[in-house]
Amino acid sequence: MAVADNFRRLLGTAFIALALGSGAASAQGGKPPAEVTPAAEEPAAKPSNAPYMKPLSRLATVLGSLHFLRGLCGDANADVWREKMNAILEAQAPGEADRRTLVAHFNQGYRSFESTYRKCTPAATVAVERYAKEGADLSREISARYGS
Repeated sequence: MAVADNFRRLLGTAFIALALGSGAASAQGGKPPAEVTPAAEEPAAKPSNAPYMKPLSRLATVLGSLHFLRGLCGDANADVWREKMNAILEAQAPGEADRRTLVAHFNQGYRSFESTYRKCTPAATVAVERYAKEGADLSREISARYGS
C-alpha cells in the first residue's frame, strides 16, 4: 500500500478518535496505567525528519493525556484512546525510531497528568475538553498539510 494511503488511514483513525467527544463522567480513580508498548529492542536508529512527525508526536501526547484523564473521570470508553494510538501506529507503520518517538510521546502525555491528578476535578474536566479540541485541530492540520 502506498505511503499516502497509509497516511490517509492514519488521519482518518486519529480524527475518528478525537471526534468521540470530550465529556467526562463521574470520578473513578485508581485504574492502573495502560500504556502503548514499544516494539522489541533493536539498535538505536535516528527518528526521521519527516515534517509530519512534529504534529503527529503532539497528537500522540494528546491521546495519552486523554487516555489518562478520561479514565480518571470514569469514562467507560477511556481505553479507546490507547486503541486509537495503536491503530495510528499500525496504519502509519513508522520506522522503529519514529515508532519509539510516538510511543514515548503517548506515554509522556499519560504520565504528565498521572503525576498531577489523583481524582477527577473540574480542572481535569476542562483539560479533557481542551485536549480533545487540540487533538481534533491537529488531526485536521495534519490531514490538510500532509494527507494529499
